[in-house]
Amino acid sequence: MPLTLEQLNAASPTEALALLDGLYEHSPWIAEQALAQRPFRSMAHLQHAMAQVVRTADTEAQLGLIRAHPELAGKAMVAKSLTAESTHEQSKAGLTQCTPEEFERIQQLNVAYNERFGFPFILAVRGPRGMGLSKREIIDTFARRLDNHPEFEVAEALRNIHRIAEIRLADKFAAEPVLGNDVWDWQEKLAEHSDPGFAKKGQLTVTYLTDAHRACAQRISHWMRDCGFDEVEIDAVGNVVGRYHPATEGARYLMTGSHYDTVRNGGKYDGRLGIFVPMACVRELHRAGKRLPFGIEVIGFAEEEGQRYKATFLGSGALIGHFNPAWLDQKDADGVTMREAMQHAGLCIDDIAKLQRDPAQYLGFVEVHIEQGPVLNELDLPLGVVTSINGGVRFVAEMIGTASHAGTTPMDRRRDAAVAVAELALFIEQRAAQDGDSVGTIGLLNVPGGSINVVPGRCQFSLDLRAPTDAQRDALVRDVLDELARIAQGRGLRYTLEESMRAAAAPSAPALQHHWERAVDALGVPVFRMPSGAGHDAMKLHEIMPQAMLFVRGQNSGISHNPLESTTNNDMQLAVDAFTQVLHQLAEEPQP
Repeated sequence: MPLTLEQLNAASPTEALALLDGLYEHSPWIAEQALAQRPFRSMAHLQHAMAQVVRTADTEAQLGLIRAHPELAGKAMVAKSLTAESTHEQSKAGLTQCTPEEFERIQQLNVAYNERFGFPFILAVRGPRGMGLSKREIIDTFARRLDNHPEFEVAEALRNIHRIAEIRLADKFAAEPVLGNDVWDWQEKLAEHSDPGFAKKGQLTVTYLTDAHRACAQRISHWMRDCGFDEVEIDAVGNVVGRYHPATEGARYLMTGSHYDTVRNGGKYDGRLGIFVPMACVRELHRAGKRLPFGIEVIGFAEEEGQRYKATFLGSGALIGHFNPAWLDQKDADGVTMREAMQHAGLCIDDIAKLQRDPAQYLGFVEVHIEQGPVLNELDLPLGVVTSINGGVRFVAEMIGTASHAGTTPMDRRRDAAVAVAELALFIEQRAAQDGDSVGTIGLLNVPGGSINVVPGRCQFSLDLRAPTDAQRDALVRDVLDELARIAQGRGLRYTLEESMRAAAAPSAPALQHHWERAVDALGVPVFRMPSGAGHDAMKLHEIMPQAMLFVRGQNSGISHNPLESTTNNDMQLAVDAFTQVLHQLAEEPQP
């Protein structure tokens, strides 16, 4: 019989420990300490309790946990001395059926890894979907992680151990993340469409109004109809819009969604997760024959990334009246104007102005998004509540000194433009860290016509400065520009500076943020509040209506805009559950 929380919470300490046997390889101390936190409100609560035990353990205990695990396809597997859990996992990943070449390669990696780190390579081989990674994925991950810093690799090993324990716990409870699996599968199927050139390389790239982009729109619209949306359309800019009607005609709508375009060679979950999570919720409402006091409008925004044309947030911007007609004359790399691309796609340009929404008809906008950063991953937390989308300012600049001979120019007589920019970069690193949640980046740094034996006379660079509030952002900008002036004067240099972008911060609406907080707490997960350093469609809708976001933990250190971008079916399930909680909370409120 599957284990239940009621059974676990009511059991004696000895019985409870026996019920959790095998979750962490040869390490019962983790479950034993976590059980002191009973009663558990959910499996997620139990998982977090165990992860915190490991997190607060000393280094020797953590290393002991890692070393308690067997090598992949190693001596223990050959000798058939693995635990039952490890045997099942390695078998499901096909490691018991390696070819001689695969087996030899894994043994080489095992030796190299142990020599570098002093402990076995740990990987949750059942993967983010729970179905098992391919041997190719396992070997590629093995080789990639050999390059990690030792301290980072300890943390990565522990994170994989927690994922292994999460899957084993689900097995004990016979708890299948059904909706999380569906959301995962939708994203996998949508990723079958990629722009020419990238598709041949196995890379995901979907830019505005390409064949792959239009195919994605069609798939999303078909799935929306399958989910039971009452109205589905592809609008005048290519947004896919699904509307699930309220119980009473004329009631307001809750708007949600995210974008389905991608960066070049990007990940499968950036944006798209925020479309499919609410779609799963609507499907469950439809299956139950249930209507809410408000409608639900889910939008797959056609363009957010600004890859094919310089028109970032085109999809969500059109809904607030911010479509710039000048964009229509922009040309892509092949000389195709946006106007031509829209006409080829069958979009009605004359209807774009009609897309503008009346905020009085909406409760607000909520968005689910993969975090695109390492914070939740490092804290072993599946969900984070966004407090604000950072405001940002960008500059393009050039430091100008004097190019001179690298061998004959004494160090105290140089007018080195590159060193001045390097000094500024170090200041930005220190100054942004003072705030705790500000960030500053020099992402572009170029010495035009540079040579190995020439002191740089010019250095072109960019500045990207962000913070959760406009006041904090502006203080950061002021200090950085003051330091830029000081450095230039002190080194006898001059500079040019041009502001290229300014975006206001988008603080979450307190009421909607509180709904996310209540939803996360109801799942038994600690409520963690965090700003969003990246821009999102929510920041455009923020200009006309209340908004709030929920972040979902990313795997592989939260990397995004990268093929390694990933999250798990369990975390997707929690996102669906949290969204459902928000819908129920809003349904209980008096409707105007």
